[in-house]
Amino acid sequence: MIKQELIRRSPLRILEKSAHGGVGTGGIGMVVGHEGVGKTACLVHIATDQLLQNRHVIHVSFKSDTDHIMAWYDDIFGEIAGRHRLDHTREAHEELVRNRVVMNFKQDGLHWPRILRSVRAMIEQAHFNADTIVVDGFDFGRASPDEIGKLQAFAREMRLAVWFSMSTSTPLTGVSHELPPELRAFEAVIDLVVLLVDTGAHIRLYLVKDHGEPVDLDTHLELDPKSLLIASDG
Repeated sequence: MIKQELIRRSPLRILEKSAHGGVGTGGIGMVVGHEGVGKTACLVHIATDQLLQNRHVIHVSFKSDTDHIMAWYDDIFGEIAGRHRLDHTREAHEELVRNRVVMNFKQDGLHWPRILRSVRAMIEQAHFNADTIVVDGFDFGRASPDEIGKLQAFAREMRLAVWFSMSTSTPLTGVSHELPPELRAFEAVIDLVVLLVDTGAHIRLYLVKDHGEPVDLDTHLELDPKSLLIASDG
């Protein structure tokens, strides 16, 4: 399959349609769920989809070991390429690697202004023309809305889309238009929220916030139980 057709048929086009185009430039999106439910896999699938479109991604990780992040990128790209018989797989993978940067930080004693200076230097001084930032392993329990507000202002200035993962203290077993308690303090600085809900048979993706627009909640997307790729329920 040629890459353009793979992009067109990606289930992430369904998410973008449900969310009126997705996070958008200058927006902040969240993938929210309990520990181990598949949030990092979702972030990496979102990032890989951007990379397949020849966009540039900075992956900011607050976890101590980034080897698992690299492994996720390789595994998810391999799954996508294998399932859809992507043409010129080696060349496509090399291009993805060129267009991706992983930056690792420790959250203890480190504040967003310093992180954003490092990201700005990567974009402006290293000439890495980023389009999207994905952030995993960040502990929102030790953050303030003001910190995320600074990131939102930075994203708007630099014309970046930002995706976070966020862990909930308990598994999400139901869904409503209300945000999880852990997220409510940050509601004003978050544009789009996707919940990962364990229904027993599947992990479903529900859209509970979309730039202040009414939402239908069910995106008709779920995680593939083997690969943890985002897939259509049809």
